[in-house]
Amino acid sequence: MSTTEVPAAPDSAAPATSTPRPGRGAFRALTLRLHFYAGLFVGPFLLIAAVTGGLYAVSPSIESFVNRDLLYVDSRGPERPLSEQVTAGTAVRPDLTLVAVAPAPAPGETTRVLFSDPALGESERHAVFVDPVTAQPVGESVVYGSSGALPFRAWVSQVHRHLHLGEPGRLYSELAASWLWLIALAGLALWIRRVRARRQRDSVRWLFVPNLARNERERRLNWHAVVGIWILPVALLLSATGLTWSTYAGDNIEKLRENLSWTTPAVETTLPGAAPAGTTHTDHHGGHTTGHTVPADRIQQLDGVQAAARATGVTRPAEITIPAADGTAFAVKERRLSGTLTANSVAVDGPTGTVTDRLPYADWPFMAKLANWGIQLHMGLMFGLLNQLLLLAAAVGLITVIARGYLMWWRRRPTPATGMFAVGKPPRRGALRRSAILAVPALAAAALIGWFAPVFGLSLLAFLVVDILVGALRRIRTAG
Repeated sequence: MSTTEVPAAPDSAAPATSTPRPGRGAFRALTLRLHFYAGLFVGPFLLIAAVTGGLYAVSPSIESFVNRDLLYVDSRGPERPLSEQVTAGTAVRPDLTLVAVAPAPAPGETTRVLFSDPALGESERHAVFVDPVTAQPVGESVVYGSSGALPFRAWVSQVHRHLHLGEPGRLYSELAASWLWLIALAGLALWIRRVRARRQRDSVRWLFVPNLARNERERRLNWHAVVGIWILPVALLLSATGLTWSTYAGDNIEKLRENLSWTTPAVETTLPGAAPAGTTHTDHHGGHTTGHTVPADRIQQLDGVQAAARATGVTRPAEITIPAADGTAFAVKERRLSGTLTANSVAVDGPTGTVTDRLPYADWPFMAKLANWGIQLHMGLMFGLLNQLLLLAAAVGLITVIARGYLMWWRRRPTPATGMFAVGKPPRRGALRRSAILAVPALAAAALIGWFAPVFGLSLLAFLVVDILVGALRRIRTAG
């Protein structure tokens, strides 16, 4: 739930302008003020994230239509050997370094022969698409990230991620992700209290069903809250997973995962007796290898590598990373595709076809699995079209919640006879000052969260400073 919450109607609950009581009353006043100001000022960022996120949610389906000529072929019949398909792809771009191949996921789809290109950006690779039945190239394009997004989906992803403004633009998405969970939970607490105050404790349905029998203001508040309740689980998930991609909080999350051994595991590709060369894995942050030419015999080994991986349990569509030097195994890992829940991987010695390391998805640490599932859900890939529609519905719901929040704030403004410009009135301040029991843990929690998520902490500090200054000016004006 997002944006502003207004106080209950005077005939049904205590107004927001009443003096907050210690304890529970102070907590309500603080929650209401936090929800109000956070929603008011962070709302525009959440609105942008909702619009771009809704578009990104359905971008896989749009991509399959826009890029049909690259993704699908009409040829039917037995596939040519994978090595032959890769050889055809390398003939198209002999100037680039071959790094991987993603065999056709299903009949009627194309194989991707992937190249490193120093002219491309982070996580970008060049792909030649090959008809697996005829081993004839059908086109080429840049692909992005672990899901292999084509330019349209990648463009939408970058809009959602940083508005195509680079690192400075990522602050917008981090701000939205940092505040979304707090605004939502504060709104939930306010709505539960309001429902309980109306003696509607006999059924939880009042939390999820708007009361349409009241006046216009009440109906607007009810819809604001109830739609917020409906989208709350998705909003919390998007907030948590969105922070993993952020600049500052994301770095802290990555360090925390490393310290707790929650990082995504990878197979060991260094062959026995060879000098250590690290591990190979596919993620959001792929780089570019230095220029080299893959020997023809290494390409011929792909057929045996593919057969060995399938025999060892990597049966879903996978990407095969081709080693750049001797002494390194081929890494075969199931791709992050729509409807794929696992990511089994193996390392295969090319010359012998021997599996040198196995990493079934069942052996991943639970938290690594949880992170992977969260990313899949956030990207709209976990349950295919159903996942995309769920995210689209949540985005539309969040947009309506934000719009109703701003409308309530605007309608609550004073209307002086002079016709001067005025805006909605905020709830009364002073909850922390009146309740030390509430102030100490609240400030401690804010400091801890602010340290872990600096963008959240700095923006919260800015809100507090502005609020204190406005309050001081009003007291001076009243005293004068």
